[in-house]
Amino acid sequence: MRLVDLKPQDGAKRRRRRVGRGISAGQGASCGFGMRGQNSRSGRPTRPGFEGGQQPLYRRVPKLKHFPIVNPKKFTIINIDQLSQLPANTEVSLESLIDAGIITQDNGVLRVLGRGEIEVALTVHANSFSSGAKQKIEAAGGTCITHVPQKWTRAPKQ
Repeated sequence: MRLVDLKPQDGAKRRRRRVGRGISAGQGASCGFGMRGQNSRSGRPTRPGFEGGQQPLYRRVPKLKHFPIVNPKKFTIINIDQLSQLPANTEVSLESLIDAGIITQDNGVLRVLGRGEIEVALTVHANSFSSGAKQKIEAAGGTCITHVPQKWTRAPKQ
């Protein structure tokens, strides 16, 4: 096969519709676009994004990045290396961590992240775990118990 042998499949190429060439051609006079209105005018269609005079979407959305998240999920975050200072077989929850002084304030539901190492077996009650944190806790002989919150806490208005 050579480059000169290439050709489109049968039926793939159709002749162009020649409009405005008389009534016998089938598309004479108004060329099938009707008598009046925006869609019958020359120079159509309208530009991309035009919404008929309504403020278009690209002008309605904020221009810069970092849009505010409408309902953000707020977490109180703790890492594995902070849990490693607790004694073995301890029940760990957000309240017990605040009582122990490891966490100073409640910023929302508890999320455990996997930075650091742990050697003690703990029972950790949290609302979410990173995959690395879950593996490390279970490898040390502990258990991870996930609690789904009733309602996510809302961020304060700024």
